[in-house]
Amino acid sequence: MMSGNYTSIDNQNVSGSVPAAGDPPSHVTVKFAESTLQTLPPAGAQGKISGASGPPRDADDTFSKPASGSDEPQQSGWFRSFTIAAYKPYFDVDTSDVLDRIKDSLFPFRGSFSEKTATNPDLYGPFWICTTLIFVAASIGTFVTFLAHKWQKKEWNYEINLVTWSAGLFYGYVAIVPLALYIILKYFSAPAGLVQLLCLYGYSLFIFIPALCLSVVPLEIFRWVVAGVAGFMSATFVAINLRNHIKSAGESWFLIVAGIFLLQLALSLVLKFYLFTVTV
Repeated sequence: MMSGNYTSIDNQNVSGSVPAAGDPPSHVTVKFAESTLQTLPPAGAQGKISGASGPPRDADDTFSKPASGSDEPQQSGWFRSFTIAAYKPYFDVDTSDVLDRIKDSLFPFRGSFSEKTATNPDLYGPFWICTTLIFVAASIGTFVTFLAHKWQKKEWNYEINLVTWSAGLFYGYVAIVPLALYIILKYFSAPAGLVQLLCLYGYSLFIFIPALCLSVVPLEIFRWVVAGVAGFMSATFVAINLRNHIKSAGESWFLIVAGIFLLQLALSLVLKFYLFTVTV
């Protein structure tokens, strides 16, 4: 047997031997150093777009100041109005926000639009409403004129000036009228935010989109009714939402509100004569 050639080894006296492990302790306490990492995103983050500042304050200043700690270059005065960062907060809206504001414009007697948009007026909705109006006005006007010529078997030519005329009318109205009203209210010591006025007037034009679509009905009396109802709703929407604020302008507040109402009605008359009227 080969077992006789081996020498017994004393496990306790062999150098370098590994002692048997003892029973593990019943409870092991592990301590970690307190983490210095910050929670992401920061608790004070606001806005719907990551990294965006909170809702702009549009009291008397046209543009809000950039948030502290922002990576965007700090600009002051009128130089900031020529940067993209100045307009970024006014496009930070969701689809639900735009739809809610459009819905409010279709119920002009509520008068709650200015209160809802006082802290976060947007330019996204007004821009796309005006742009949609331009293309709807040009396409509907062209289509109605085309049908009228075909029914009377007369030659029809496309008028490209209808697009440029509509663009000048809607963009010009939404830009010039709120700016003029901003200056007037500031003169009467009842200043309103310029962006808030742009937002209000932009959404007030939405009612003319379905009105233009209804103008395809070849009845002149029906077109007059549609233009009149749309103009009245748009004018009432603007006048009621500005009435409470303009009352602080003193005794002349009624004349200002009446002027706002009549100017909006005048816009509907312009649309009636140039877009709702078909001449062959």
